Amino acid sequence: MKSRFVLGAVTAMLACVQSAYAADPTEQQFRALYKELLETNTTLSSGSCTLAAERIAARLKTAGFPESDLHLFADPAHPKEGGLVAVLPGRDPKAKAILLLAHIDVVEAKREDWTRDPFTLIEEDGKFYARGVVDDKAQAAIWADSLIRFKQEGYKPRHTLKMALTCGEETSGAFNGAEWLTKNRRELIDAGYALNEGAGGELNAAGKRITMTVQAGEKVSQNYRLEVTNRGGHSSRPMKDNAIYHLAGALSKVQGYEFPIQLTDGSKGYLNAMAKIQLEAGHKEIADAMKTVVQNPQDAKAVATVSSADASWAAMLHTTCVATMLDAGHATNALPQRARANVNCRIFPGVTQETVRQALVNAINDPAVKVETLEIRGENSAPPPLTRAIMEPVEKLTAKMWPGVPVMPILQSGATDGQFLNAAGIPTYGISGIFLTPDLGNIHGLNEYIGVQSLMEGRVFLHELVKTYAEQN
Repeated sequence: MKSRFVLGAVTAMLACVQSAYAADPTEQQFRALYKELLETNTTLSSGSCTLAAERIAARLKTAGFPESDLHLFADPAHPKEGGLVAVLPGRDPKAKAILLLAHIDVVEAKREDWTRDPFTLIEEDGKFYARGVVDDKAQAAIWADSLIRFKQEGYKPRHTLKMALTCGEETSGAFNGAEWLTKNRRELIDAGYALNEGAGGELNAAGKRITMTVQAGEKVSQNYRLEVTNRGGHSSRPMKDNAIYHLAGALSKVQGYEFPIQLTDGSKGYLNAMAKIQLEAGHKEIADAMKTVVQNPQDAKAVATVSSADASWAAMLHTTCVATMLDAGHATNALPQRARANVNCRIFPGVTQETVRQALVNAINDPAVKVETLEIRGENSAPPPLTRAIMEPVEKLTAKMWPGVPVMPILQSGATDGQFLNAAGIPTYGISGIFLTPDLGNIHGLNEYIGVQSLMEGRVFLHELVKTYAEQN
């Protein structure tokens, strides 16, 4: 009797699961698209963004997109770093297009380092594992899936919807598809504004939804080379004029240097909103410090309190520079003739690369140390304005899906392809609707993962949000 009861309960449970799954028959096609995209290796070393773009284009074509609305592109010098622009024409020729941007290249991943094959999608314990499950193939798959669903539904938006899937975001110095499009095929991506990665939902350590963020502005990543050259000599005759010692002293000064505190409307909004959350959590000192920083960015004590509480908060407040690579010496028994270090800076919006280089020169204060700006990638433009037309739909949809979760702006401490679009005059906002754990799903690290529920909810959120934007006057 007991076994019959258990069997009946299991059967009922399975029926409920199947019923829920059947309620959204498009989920299966999304999973297939997501899997294909993730299992297409798009690393710079051994993968092909061009192949991934072609596979997405084939799915769009099957869904009914004519070839005239599918634009595959690749620079002849970079045949494996191509991308795709797809267009869903709008019904109002006077309404500016909306661009959906995502990059499809991923950070390198070595099989021997991972618990699972990084290029095989694994679903395990409520999580998806693979390189790129978050960054940024989640959003790329959602954008493509939404266009397919719109086409299948026969939906014709008021605003034309454009999707750009590009390569090169993850590697400085590589061919960058977003930059190439702004300079060579601007007409393909021209839009009133763009939606991109760079923000989303925050979960705390217990899995509780804390905030929904909207990115308005980002830092620019810039590398500088610190270099010291010397005539060298035999190691049995040490000299104080040692290239390594000069470099070590310079790096120590870089470590101790703090760039001036700066705030944008996005970071002010974030600090004010986060102060309320911290107060409710019983962290009055942090809450008070956040409010003080907004009112007086020069209050050193308040800045120190906020900065010491969270590295992400600290990074939001100013330009940051950190040593990331070293290369010195040529033999174990010789004085070094050359010592180099790479310093990676994340530059606050509106600050020039040369201003930061000069600040490093002044902080180091050693003529033996040459500070060189390496390849400049993108312009450091001012943040786009956070209008009610952008924020209100996010606020309403967030309140509908996750009641009580506050929506707040954020200045992204990292850098995305939005830097190229903003510089080209296309305001770009980071919105994903995907909630991530405090470790951000180990993006760029080992065993990158995303919660299945978070991804599926983000898919619903972005689909509805794009439809709302597409109908705005």
